[in-house]
Amino acid sequence: MNYTENYEGIKLDVQAVDFEVAEMVQERIRKMLSRLTRHFTGITHADVYLENKEGKSVNPMQVSVRLGIPGNDPFASEYGDNFMELLSNVEEKLRRQLEKKD
Repeated sequence: MNYTENYEGIKLDVQAVDFEVAEMVQERIRKMLSRLTRHFTGITHADVYLENKEGKSVNPMQVSVRLGIPGNDPFASEYGDNFMELLSNVEEKLRRQLEKKD
């Protein structure tokens, strides 16, 4: 499932490999962007990559996010077994990177 939307002036591009993204995960991605814009207002786009390798026994899920900002783009990735938890961890990593840009 791939989808693109304009969320609060940010081009959001979500790619999910071989599965449908649940509405609560989509909403969590939007909340993450809202909170990150509090730390840095120059975000123009966000590329979100979600993968779920169900046959893999350890850390079957992956979340990767790249934010488009002037200069070097912040990037964070996490592996685990819960998309909501992974999105929280990625958000924290991105927040720290954006705070260093200020």
